[in-house]
Amino acid sequence: MSETPGSAEISDQAAYADAVETAVAAAAAYYGAGDSALDDDSYDRLVRGIAEYEAAHPDHVLPDSPTGKVAGGAVVGDVPHTVPMLSLDNVFSAEGLESWAAGLERRLGRPVERWSVEPKLDGLAISARYRDGRLVQLVTRGDGAAGEDVSHGIGMIVGLPGRLAEPVTVELRGEVLMTHAQFEEANTARTGAGHPAFANPRSAAAGSLRARDRDYQVEMTFFAYGALPMDDSLPELRTLPHSEIMTRIAAWGAHTSAATPVAGVVREDVAGIQERVERIAALRAELEFGIDGIVIKADLAADQEQAGNSSRAPRWATAYKLPATEKITRLLDVEWNVGRTGIIAPRAVLEPVEVDGSVITYATLHNAGDIARRDLKIGDHVTVYKAGDVIPRVEAPVAHLRTGGETPIPIPASCPRCGGGIDDSQKRWRCSQGRACHAIASVRYAVGRDQLDIEGLGENRIDQLVEAGLIADFADLFTLGRDELLELDRMGETSTDNLLAAIEGAKSKPLNKVFCALGVRGTGRSMSRRIARHFATMDEIRAADAEAFQEVDGIGPEKAPVLVAEIAELAPLIDKLAAAGVNMAEPGATPPGAEPAATEALPLSGMSVVVTGSMSGPLADLSRNEMNELIERAGGKASSSVSARTSLLVAGEKAGSKKAKAEKLEIEIITPDEFAARVKEHL
Repeated sequence: MSETPGSAEISDQAAYADAVETAVAAAAAYYGAGDSALDDDSYDRLVRGIAEYEAAHPDHVLPDSPTGKVAGGAVVGDVPHTVPMLSLDNVFSAEGLESWAAGLERRLGRPVERWSVEPKLDGLAISARYRDGRLVQLVTRGDGAAGEDVSHGIGMIVGLPGRLAEPVTVELRGEVLMTHAQFEEANTARTGAGHPAFANPRSAAAGSLRARDRDYQVEMTFFAYGALPMDDSLPELRTLPHSEIMTRIAAWGAHTSAATPVAGVVREDVAGIQERVERIAALRAELEFGIDGIVIKADLAADQEQAGNSSRAPRWATAYKLPATEKITRLLDVEWNVGRTGIIAPRAVLEPVEVDGSVITYATLHNAGDIARRDLKIGDHVTVYKAGDVIPRVEAPVAHLRTGGETPIPIPASCPRCGGGIDDSQKRWRCSQGRACHAIASVRYAVGRDQLDIEGLGENRIDQLVEAGLIADFADLFTLGRDELLELDRMGETSTDNLLAAIEGAKSKPLNKVFCALGVRGTGRSMSRRIARHFATMDEIRAADAEAFQEVDGIGPEKAPVLVAEIAELAPLIDKLAAAGVNMAEPGATPPGAEPAATEALPLSGMSVVVTGSMSGPLADLSRNEMNELIERAGGKASSSVSARTSLLVAGEKAGSKKAKAEKLEIEIITPDEFAARVKEHL
């Protein structure tokens, strides 16, 4: 888990005053409209630096300092809270957690009987007040003592019902946020109405909830993290354990984390807390909403009451902060690259920034329409997002940081590679020549080890064949003559005969390899195997419509029509391959509708399997793709990343982080030799 992060260096009193001013302004923006000039990590580092300077120079402390204040002391509301809405103190490591828990137990003079552990949701804290079961008022946290009335948001928030299942008078406290899907929908609506895109889901939720008049509609989600009585009708809320209160809230019909993969749990000791922290952290990238940590609380009301609160935070709760997955940096340039299928893809060149443990220099921009929708410009400060194994992406410009010196991103009027026309009829632009624009890349891909695996066809030789006009696509390889090859530079009789033998051997490759070599957009090695196993023959694939393709695992209504169109476009190439005698069937597969041959139960049926580290023993010479093929022959599904859905991890030498993650998720882990024994009939 994360180590304690650093802090901003503040050298003198003038720098301290500037830091306080910057932090207060950032906090006001963050807790207000959500458009802070600092990302969370930068703000936290700044405040830690302020606190360190104040500890060393107590006579210099300014009254506006954000330390020790709820919301950094920057937000004032006009609706008093029934009970202050406080912030949380933070820990950043297992050692920090252990130290905090020990400190709380020293304060109590006894062990904490049990702990509540739940996700720290990355949203806007609110109080939702119900009278006789009806939602009557929404109030933001504000400065902790009073907040802003945002009752106009009633009806826009999923998980915050207008009426509870029981006619109780109660105050629910929780976070309003946007799921990833809601954020995308909100940005589509916002930019469609002529406004700049939201920078991130939190700012989108904060700005949308506080806005009273807008010319577009958005949806948000609420997750409760507590409840308070508003009169004398529910006195037990003052004495029930936190975990039981959360059960009641869910029964009333409000959202809690209980229905998510990171549900709140109760643990008996710090070791149990740490195990749950690590499990939640491992699931973070797969969640449909953002979290920035894990909240740990003393579960019993008696422990909470005895521990009490400081001026800004309860002493009986803390937040175990996770590394930031979002940072603000500058967009320096945009590169336009052409892929082997002719797709023209923009890539952001960024001022290097560390996000979630790795330095990010490039990020995806999807397409030209996405650039226009987000109103991105060269020189913009932009929000960069990364989680887990996800490719970094640019969310949006931080519009209020613009200086006027930003310049429009040049959009190509012709193909950046060949200068030809651009087909802009789809979201992703494509060279009008399609694959022909980058024929060399298509052939290089087709003959690779995980496709046709034609030994002797290196990049230089392929370049030579294309430049000599001997091949225009990889199907032409199968009609090459011996005399033609002998005329090429550095092609002797032995190397020519070896190459022709390798090409001849490629004709018998299974259908999944041939289909993968086609480079159909939206497919790769795994999808090619699934398609080949499902349809069994190339004729069945070519005859399939969009509905038939959707029967293949992983192909939905958006991808299916693209596959149909791609295969139709590739018809001449497929015809050339068939005419050259290339195999067009998948061994052991049965076409749709045909009676399958009787088979015994496969050893990996229904299992999701991940392979990591160096293989040994019978598996030593297998490539990663060949391992994936073995997994699928044995009935399993090969995956590249460990998640809660993983059934088995095959861990060789130097297994690294995937093995550690599997251990945290309590996934079965076996050695290469053990795996080879399990699937020996399919090797």
